[in-house]
Amino acid sequence: MATAALRTAVPDRRHLALRLAGAVGVLALLGVALASLPGLGEVRSRLAEASPVWLGGALAFELGSCLAFVVAYGGVLRHGLPWRRSYDLGMAVQGANVLLPAGGASGLALGAWALRRTGVPADALAPRTVAFFLITSSVNFLTAIVAGTLVATGVLAGDAALWLTAGPAALAAATVALVLALPRLLGDARPRTGRLGRGLTAVHAALGDGVIEARRIVAAGRPGVIGGAIGYMALDMAALGAAFAAVGAMPPLGVFMLAYVLGQLGGLLPLPGGVGGADSGVIGALALYGTPLPDAAAAVLAYRAFQLGLPAVLGTISLLRLPGAVAHGGEVVRMPARVELGAQRVAA
Repeated sequence: MATAALRTAVPDRRHLALRLAGAVGVLALLGVALASLPGLGEVRSRLAEASPVWLGGALAFELGSCLAFVVAYGGVLRHGLPWRRSYDLGMAVQGANVLLPAGGASGLALGAWALRRTGVPADALAPRTVAFFLITSSVNFLTAIVAGTLVATGVLAGDAALWLTAGPAALAAATVALVLALPRLLGDARPRTGRLGRGLTAVHAALGDGVIEARRIVAAGRPGVIGGAIGYMALDMAALGAAFAAVGAMPPLGVFMLAYVLGQLGGLLPLPGGVGGADSGVIGALALYGTPLPDAAAAVLAYRAFQLGLPAVLGTISLLRLPGAVAHGGEVVRMPARVELGAQRVAA
């Protein structure tokens, strides 16, 4: 009975196949456009002459990024889960983000559903999910701060206006400061009546507790979480760098890092895998920082084939295995009766 209920909450094989076919269809349309539209001859030429060795490097880096996500996700959301189940859960989250268009929220929602059934207390789940999002996102913001500052001060090469270097660094620093101050700014969540009021109260509490939890995890220095979060972004960026090496010259490191983190904002659009949003965002950011458009387009398209393809294929396999992993998760790992959330203790 329980297993059947679990299976109904996960997309079935037919639904997954349709989603996977849809993602493949979008990529196929992009390929047809690339092969047939006028004005893209230089892009086609660079892709045709791409180095197989460097493309293999991009694939290896992207696989490492996927595995780093699994490590960080398991460390924050379900510390101690056996590796096989932690892998299936983390990869299913990434697969859902590619196959279910919701700007990245679909994967976290699926992960929250699965974790609730492996024994994570409901009261702890929302803050941990917020903490995971904040920890992984903080790597991007810190990269923008460091890269923007170093390029603006001339430590790293990059021919860009000050507003394109110091500007993003200042905005990223202000955002980090604002997020860290959220628990104090929000204060205690006051209970509200009504369905909408209760939802707002839950969001209020989750944000404040999530920031506290993220700070606690980072302060504890968990190598898996911190290393996984850094590796998730750094290896993905390395995959883009390898794609550049495959098709042409690599941009200067500082502006490359800035263009990467700024361009990824396009992936927040609710499109399958961010197709179109993330692609145009990264290509546009690279061009803005002086990268020749044909080089940027060829490198990003090669990189995105791996960034979308690996999670789509491996994530689909994990999504199909997820109900069985979830059904037995609670039998393997027993959660403590109470869970630490910063300075608070929440009953399980």
